[in-house]
Amino acid sequence: MEEKQRAQNVLVMRHGDRIDHAEPLWPLHAPRPWDPPLTETGKIRAWTTGKRLRGVGFPIHRVIVSPFVRCLQTAAEVVTALCSVIDDPAALLALETSRGAAIDPSRVKVSIEYGLSEMLNTQVMGVIPKDGKWFPDLLELEAVLPAGTIDHSVERVYQEMPQWGESVMDARIRYEGIIQALADKYPHENLLLVTHGEGVGVSASSFQNDVEIYEVEYCAYSHLQRQISFIPTQPFTAENFIVLTKNGQTGVHYIITPESEGI
Repeated sequence: MEEKQRAQNVLVMRHGDRIDHAEPLWPLHAPRPWDPPLTETGKIRAWTTGKRLRGVGFPIHRVIVSPFVRCLQTAAEVVTALCSVIDDPAALLALETSRGAAIDPSRVKVSIEYGLSEMLNTQVMGVIPKDGKWFPDLLELEAVLPAGTIDHSVERVYQEMPQWGESVMDARIRYEGIIQALADKYPHENLLLVTHGEGVGVSASSFQNDVEIYEVEYCAYSHLQRQISFIPTQPFTAENFIVLTKNGQTGVHYIITPESEGI
């Protein structure tokens, strides 16, 4: 039996600019203060990043996104860019916003994954829903994403939200686990995971040694890659991920600790 190999690419991206950071009084009057949307600047940043992602050198087959609205709105802008029917890079770059952009929704599959959620603790969240209901129903969440892109056949890794009160370390373990689980779930595809800053930091630090993350900008992303081997009728085998993102290259800033430099 012939063995086939391919490189699998996984991009892990932070959402765009959130409104409560731009308008500190926003939570006082918001119906869901724990779930801030993007600012207009955040939407434009996400749209611009999506246009850039068309030139990463490989196709993005699937976008998987945290259920928080800032991530859904970010994914909507990025997916619109990825699915745009304008294939001339210069013409696409000239579009300042996604408004009115025509898309081919068959170009990318999209789904929501609870395992990519924000860290669920008081240190990060502040205000939480008193009735325990974090979000509207799934159909309302999916309505934020471009029509025709949702893959309804997907079975989520996390069927429910992660447990409230997780520690920072627990959340980091969750992020590392969900990145690995989603990559293993779709070994034939290149993925874009739209999540939160801590998730992006984990993706850059957990898959390389002796790295300390000190900043993840809005819409920053890491690039992971691994080699996968396929033999018909047998489970695939995969090498470990390597991190291709250089310090500051895509908005992820980190330092190499002395241990990794042999000091």
